Amino acid sequence: MSQPPTILADPAWRPSPRARLLWALQVLAGWVIPVVALAIWAAVDSARRGSALLSLAIAVVLAVLTAVVVPIWRYSVHRWEVTEEAVYTRVGWLTQESRVAPISRVQTVDTQRGPLERMLGLATVTVTTASSAGAVHISALDLPVAEQTVQRLTEIAAQHRGDAT
Repeated sequence: MSQPPTILADPAWRPSPRARLLWALQVLAGWVIPVVALAIWAAVDSARRGSALLSLAIAVVLAVLTAVVVPIWRYSVHRWEVTEEAVYTRVGWLTQESRVAPISRVQTVDTQRGPLERMLGLATVTVTTASSAGAVHISALDLPVAEQTVQRLTEIAAQHRGDAT
């Protein structure tokens, strides 16, 4: 008799609500060069100013649309959880990835804070494991939550003293 398939529950916690602002700013940063280039084109090419202005308008609409939609979509998907047995994450917006990293495989736990994350009081926790899939990233956490997560993971990993290879 075959057993029913195991269904993995969604991780329990979301990133910080400020993650949406972080992701919106990151999206907008990617639009700066194209929008500036189109604005310069519209300013210097009087023969094709209409086409340039239309292109600029389309770029601005797309920039605003992606800066609104992508962060909301990502926030609805991103989840994370740390238990005594494993670190669980689900990330993505267009392509989604779920990861489970057993505590016994944890090698290091780090935090990173880029300029936008520092400005918003956020941090990313990186859990490096003995896995060919690479590190598990828990992004856009409030700094105190990230610090508590690192401390908790360190304590849990110390209780599971394996060789993590």
